[in-house]
Amino acid sequence: MARNEKNILEHFLNLFTPVRAGEGVSAVLLFANLFILLTSYYIIKPVREALILAEGSAELKSYMAAGQAILLVFAVRGYSKLANRFPRKPLITVVTIFFAACLVLFYILGQFAVPLGVVFFLWVGIFNLMIIAQFWAFANDLYVPESGKRLFVIIQFGGSLGAVIGSVLVAGLIEPLGVYLPMLITAGLLLFSLVLTFAVDKREKNHSTEQKQIDELPLKPDGAFKLVFQTKYLLLIAFMMLLLNWVNTTGEYILSRTVTDAAQNLAANSGADFSTREFIGKFYADFFSVVNVASLLIQLFIVSRILKFLGIRIALLILPLIALASYSIIAFYPLLAIVRWTKTAENSTDYSLQNTVRQILFLPTSREEKYKAKQAIDTFFWRAGDVLSALLVFLGTLLAFQTKHFALFNVAIILIWIVLAVVIGRENKRLSKEAHE
Repeated sequence: MARNEKNILEHFLNLFTPVRAGEGVSAVLLFANLFILLTSYYIIKPVREALILAEGSAELKSYMAAGQAILLVFAVRGYSKLANRFPRKPLITVVTIFFAACLVLFYILGQFAVPLGVVFFLWVGIFNLMIIAQFWAFANDLYVPESGKRLFVIIQFGGSLGAVIGSVLVAGLIEPLGVYLPMLITAGLLLFSLVLTFAVDKREKNHSTEQKQIDELPLKPDGAFKLVFQTKYLLLIAFMMLLLNWVNTTGEYILSRTVTDAAQNLAANSGADFSTREFIGKFYADFFSVVNVASLLIQLFIVSRILKFLGIRIALLILPLIALASYSIIAFYPLLAIVRWTKTAENSTDYSLQNTVRQILFLPTSREEKYKAKQAIDTFFWRAGDVLSALLVFLGTLLAFQTKHFALFNVAIILIWIVLAVVIGRENKRLSKEAHE
């Protein structure tokens, strides 16, 4: 099939986003790759929860965010050194095989009843951020801003679908297989993702001599954090990601607090047959199901239209405006139904539109910034938002904050987030224009 003639696959993909001749196969391979990676993460996510809660406590789990942030400083620096040494394909190979080997090692230690709760929890917190950041660095390396804005819509849908399928699969795996065998399944999936990476890499090199030359170019020796702090655009993105996750994590606390209070009130007014655990469990099962389905539909049918007709600058503002309206309402009406549906709107938009936009922001950056700075932003700065949220909850508990106080604090953070989004939108437009020229 000539590169200027669309095949059946590309005509089908056009239903969801504009796809040009020759782009369909690589986009679907990247879709499948991200699908595998997110499925892998959601298979071991319940394993992580089971180990940390069985060997520790919910309080210990909450403190792990700070530990992960500290470890990520060293992990990002280590990744930068590998990026200095290896071209693109060997870099991805080494990192992926390392994470797969760690899972095999965890499985072996589990067979000897070695306590893994804390170590595995910390490891998963690093793995899930770094492996996804690496995938998107690879995807950013393949596309110019114009094509990336179109095709990332399809690729991100693979991640959204993988999260749903992974959650469904693991529900049926834990009981018959236990908590350790899913580690080996995840390791196998990671190795399969490498096959997909190699296929895309080979395909793009065959179609572009420039891509073949780019892959062999060594990266400059600048460190990841140095790249972030010396570049205004990257620093703005880093702080926007920090604020975004700070708001979202605090919102999760507000939801948990509201659900728990509602369950306790119902228990006090009901008979002995009422189960607080069952009420909370059913609530979250329904909540996650609605969020996942909504994010899938938004990703499939709405995201590409927003990007095409409204552009990145407006797309960057949609989530913070939804969050601003949500927490403003919660501050005055902290009812469970309101908290639930406003949080549903926030999370489903975050997992679809916002996640696609945050990857698009790196399209006009240099290769060093894609592979190194992106790791720092998507891991350390993201996790720093969790740490700040935990600190806020701790101080709020000491000061006897009510739900409305946490909501108002989120409103204040969101106002800063909106300002950053406006500035980032302008910078992205300028950089994209320069890259195009």
